[in-house]
Amino acid sequence: MFMKKIHRTFAVLALALAALVPQLVSAQSLSDYVENKVVDLLLRGQAFTAPTTIYVGLSTAACSDSSVGTEVTGGSYARASVTASLANWAGTQSAGSTTASSGTGGQTSNNAAINFATPSAGWGTVTHWFLIDASSGGNLLVCAALTTSKTINSGDSVSFAIGALTLTVQ
Repeated sequence: MFMKKIHRTFAVLALALAALVPQLVSAQSLSDYVENKVVDLLLRGQAFTAPTTIYVGLSTAACSDSSVGTEVTGGSYARASVTASLANWAGTQSAGSTTASSGTGGQTSNNAAINFATPSAGWGTVTHWFLIDASSGGNLLVCAALTTSKTINSGDSVSFAIGALTLTVQ
């Protein structure tokens, strides 16, 4: 099957709790929704309108190709939004590039920190993150497990540092 799984070489993923060291993420997976859209677009001549905003979400239980798992709720949690643009997603293997993808092996990373609201209550132990096309509900795009789970407490600073969220499609 065309592009059932994409390799996840998420360089360094920082779910920073103040001064925590960024975490390495081992793998990523395109959702069934995206896989079907790619097949329809490339092989079946069907149009696809890409989302203009991508939302990053956090889960306390495993995600899958069709589910975000158990998304964090309460305590001021909201998905973080990132506009789909060359300015926000690097076109080369290093953060900061604002050129379109070329010769990168299908890799991109975030050009700006992706920040979540400061928790007003504990969010539990975050084990997974995902990309989705809406601030609530929506179509799952990508999901992945953190290499190391993180317990998020009230008042913690939660973000993905610049260049920390690296996505490779091979």
